[in-house]
Amino acid sequence: MGILIVDDTAFMRVTIRGILEKNDMEILGEAVNGIDALEKYKRLKPSIVTMDITMPELDGIEATKEIVKIDPEAKIIVCSAMGQESRVIEAINAGAKSFVVKPISEEKLIDEIKKFL
Repeated sequence: MGILIVDDTAFMRVTIRGILEKNDMEILGEAVNGIDALEKYKRLKPSIVTMDITMPELDGIEATKEIVKIDPEAKIIVCSAMGQESRVIEAINAGAKSFVVKPISEEKLIDEIKKFL
């Protein structure tokens, strides 16, 4: 059981990593955009992915679609800023299983991850 953290912002990757490590969850890797996420998903085969929506090169919605093509059972949790409800719906339609609103609440993120463990 391992988690892949996908976010183009270093601060957010550090924040999510801190929450996960504090709760004894294994982090397999981090990706800085959707292209990086696809490559690392194929190589690392994580149990869960936390996925930012707004990223350069390949956004989280397109990355989610591509990951789901590779693995229809992929467990992707979208992490999105408030006010992006339509984008969250797009991500769910693309195959994401859940979402957490930024700024990320430790309790909410851990609750969502535990649903898939």
